[in-house]
Amino acid sequence: MLKQIEQAQKQWGGSNQLIDTWLNKRQELIINYCQIAGIPPYGENTQQLPDQKDVTEFCNRLIDYVSTGHFEVYREVVSQCETHGQDSLAHVQDILPSINVSTELILEFTDKYAESASDDMGAFDKHLSTLIEGLEQRFAYEDQLLANFHEKHGSLA
Repeated sequence: MLKQIEQAQKQWGGSNQLIDTWLNKRQELIINYCQIAGIPPYGENTQQLPDQKDVTEFCNRLIDYVSTGHFEVYREVVSQCETHGQDSLAHVQDILPSINVSTELILEFTDKYAESASDDMGAFDKHLSTLIEGLEQRFAYEDQLLANFHEKHGSLA
């Protein structure tokens, strides 16, 4: 996933501050995931639950990332597409429902774990695994959105 974010930053970074900020938030989210999942080099591979403070921080980053996408980036992309291209707008409208599926996963995860992590390591790990699969799909859809927009409209105004 970190390789994909590096590719996205190379491809679309520098064209717009909003996109740069959003891609940086994605990178921070992925690193934070690796930390709580115990994936080296960012986390220690242990057989115990992460600290509640770390889980809460991860949940806050999830919500921040999703909020930036929905309330800033997607809104700006839709606005530009409405102004400059109905084909792009149709593409965005096809992609957004797929992105919303992962939004539901994120909200369920944060509702369950932001305040208190479950004592059941298996359940937490399973939920975290389901969440990251949803995030990977979300990132792929978001990258399609950015690629289409960048190709058709250059960069965000």
